[in-house]
Amino acid sequence: MARYQAPRGTQDVLPEDQPYWRWVLGVAHDVAARYGFQPIEVPVFEETEVFVRGVGTGTDIVEKEMYTFEDRGGRSLTLRPEFTAGIVRAYIEHGMRVRPQPVKLYAVGPVFRYEAPQAGRYRQHTQISCECIGEADPLADFEIMCMAWDLYAALGFQAVQFQLNSIGCPRCRPPYIRDVLVPYLRSRREELNALDVERLQKNPLRVLDTKEPESQAVVNEAPSITAHLCPECSEHFAQLRFYLDMLERPYELNPRLVRGLDYYTRTVFEVTAQGLGAQNAVGGGGRYDGLVEVLGGPPTPGVGFAAGIERIVLALKAQGAVPPPLPAPQVFFVHRGRLAKDAAVALADQVRRRGLGALVAFGERSVKAQMRQASKAGAEYVVIIGDDELAHGEVQVKHLDTGRQEAVVQAELVAWLHKRLTAAHSAP
Repeated sequence: MARYQAPRGTQDVLPEDQPYWRWVLGVAHDVAARYGFQPIEVPVFEETEVFVRGVGTGTDIVEKEMYTFEDRGGRSLTLRPEFTAGIVRAYIEHGMRVRPQPVKLYAVGPVFRYEAPQAGRYRQHTQISCECIGEADPLADFEIMCMAWDLYAALGFQAVQFQLNSIGCPRCRPPYIRDVLVPYLRSRREELNALDVERLQKNPLRVLDTKEPESQAVVNEAPSITAHLCPECSEHFAQLRFYLDMLERPYELNPRLVRGLDYYTRTVFEVTAQGLGAQNAVGGGGRYDGLVEVLGGPPTPGVGFAAGIERIVLALKAQGAVPPPLPAPQVFFVHRGRLAKDAAVALADQVRRRGLGALVAFGERSVKAQMRQASKAGAEYVVIIGDDELAHGEVQVKHLDTGRQEAVVQAELVAWLHKRLTAAHSAP
């Protein structure tokens, strides 16, 4: 028989990891709501041109990593490699520019990139993406960064800080690339990795973000773009840093940080934390003031942030964080005999209808085996039903934590359990 496995670059999120995922998603939804972001869902696939135009033809994502296919109608479609382009497409298509600006949206779901799998990075991974569209104020950049900060702080991350840079705008970036960066890189072309020589021809700014060891000395000595920003970009960057300093959010200026997407303008940032070694980024984002226009809308500023849940979970585990446990059924029914089992089934149904969790032992195992199963299931109360109990119209109820056991009238059992479990779980 063939032994099937999950495709390379994917993973199964098993029950033992679900507490981490529920924890991260719960915190993400809570933080987004506190900042006034509304949830949105966009298709898993879009017209390929949405990503080609939005993300950029010179990027690794478009050139090497997209899952693109032709449907039965001959249309070129692509599984989303990121959320922002699709959310901006939805913003334009549904006329959201007539709503009060900015429009704050967030989405959670799978994204797909054909890249070399590594720790916390998969070809299918789950992303949280937050977008603030329609506001140019650097306060919007700061708010997005604060959202990211609050997400990681609420999860108990250690040594969180930002890597920060400004890559200018269409006014000041092209002269920097043409007159400063390209001449410098060409003067040291022989020292660059072959891949970076290719990038120099197609998208010179990408060279600054290279991970190729041979090119590190060259990019480390490259002239910084922040020294060549126009007055407006300089003021924007200074104001953002003022807010970060004011609220004591630690950051490090990183002139090499450019991110891997062509739609970024001005602010770019990454969030780093302990536990992931050299590749310690757990999320990132930036400003994309030209993206709405590129996708066919009117000139509209925007800024956003995205994080992969897999990377967050990996860092949480590395830091020894323990997630809150998932809710377990509170009541376990143990039965002795056919009639007792039928009664247990009926009572469990009544308990569930009152909003409580209940399990009934399967099969005809011994009482001792059923009790072990109840303990493993994490139940708080065990309800024991046998012929003697049925004859007297009562059941035995045992609290597993204290070991205390008492008889309860069968007709009053559901109310009895509901009262005690509700009180116990509502206590501060």
